[in-house]
Amino acid sequence: MINPYFPEPDLFSVRLGPLLGDYHYWLSRSRSLLEFEEIDFLDTQQQSDLLGRVHQTLSEVIAARSLFKATYGQIGIELNLLETWHDLVSECWQIMIQLRLGQSN
Repeated sequence: MINPYFPEPDLFSVRLGPLLGDYHYWLSRSRSLLEFEEIDFLDTQQQSDLLGRVHQTLSEVIAARSLFKATYGQIGIELNLLETWHDLVSECWQIMIQLRLGQSN
């Protein structure tokens, strides 16, 4: 995770901190939704699997944020890992949108 050879660490640090905060926020909201809401268009196994992935990813994000803070932003994260996190947040957004649209009808 730590890459001291990153060419522009200040720029990366400025962008990574808020990004990790966003992932933490959206994954926490998704976890609450999946733990406490019954989602009609997901079966129990789908909801449980998604909740498990959210828990795992949230743990990874919390660890990354801790390292980020402990190193004063001098860490990097592999792009494929960020992409995986982003895909999961996007999947959760789609469920939130679909759930909200269903509640408004």
